[in-house]
Amino acid sequence: MKLLKQLCEVHAPSGNEGPMKDFLLRYIQKEKKKWKNAPEIFHGDEFQDCIILKFGKPRTAIFAHMDSIGFTVRYQNQLLPIGSPDPEVGTILVGHDSKGLIECTLDFDRDNHAFYKFGRTIDRGTELTYKVNFRNGKQFIESAYLDDRLGIYNALRVAETLKDGVIVFSCWEEHGGGAVPYLAKFIYENWKVRQALISDITWVSDGVEHGKGVAISMRDRNIPRRSFVNKIIAIAKKRKVRFQLEVEGMGSSDGRELQTSPYPFDWCFVGAPEQYAHTPHEKVHKDDIDAMIELYQWLMKDL
Repeated sequence: MKLLKQLCEVHAPSGNEGPMKDFLLRYIQKEKKKWKNAPEIFHGDEFQDCIILKFGKPRTAIFAHMDSIGFTVRYQNQLLPIGSPDPEVGTILVGHDSKGLIECTLDFDRDNHAFYKFGRTIDRGTELTYKVNFRNGKQFIESAYLDDRLGIYNALRVAETLKDGVIVFSCWEEHGGGAVPYLAKFIYENWKVRQALISDITWVSDGVEHGKGVAISMRDRNIPRRSFVNKIIAIAKKRKVRFQLEVEGMGSSDGRELQTSPYPFDWCFVGAPEQYAHTPHEKVHKDDIDAMIELYQWLMKDL
């Protein structure tokens, strides 16, 4: 789990994904010689901070977002949320500004407005994220930012043996999106890829449990095309991968932007469930991580 720990520790809240882009490009350049097939790597100004890996003759794309939730320093000691963080009073936040490294604590006023406690004023516009305490237990991984560093980890593990496919590392998912439309345009117009798997992390709920397998989401706030979801379920059954079906009425992902794009993408959210989402203590069962990687490997072959 060394790689997953390293991913969780990268400071990359929505809008500042550059550090994660740099980490991934270094990792891919180093590791691709060990992969069964070397990908073409697309990045640069026209992709902002996103990365696309193209393997062979792709039919299906994996989307994993690079950004995390956090806070932006406003005026005085006020904080504005990036995405939807859900911490408790006293949570340790880290970052850096023109004066150096920051490790401060989070507090809330009586109106539930967030602010920081620190020995000096922090530069306005500075992003603060949870201090990572990565815990690798016998059955569970617990850490801040398993959403969506685990989605990235899954994509990189699939890349090791991938023959045909596209892997997309996207930006801004936690704070409204915006990158997926031009990424979808690029992969559709260049390779006619119109199937997508959303490599992201979902919730433990009253119907989705730890240790019962990877979750295949039949719907969240958005509804994917049923015939495509049925194909994924059929492959999971055929390949005997442990899975559970998720049906929710809220929550969203990069799949929303694919569905609203002008391109005919079929998509499905497939990911391990976690407890304590968007807190510093996100918790995922190791068996569900294994099932997620195994199912993605089969899906990229069979779809």
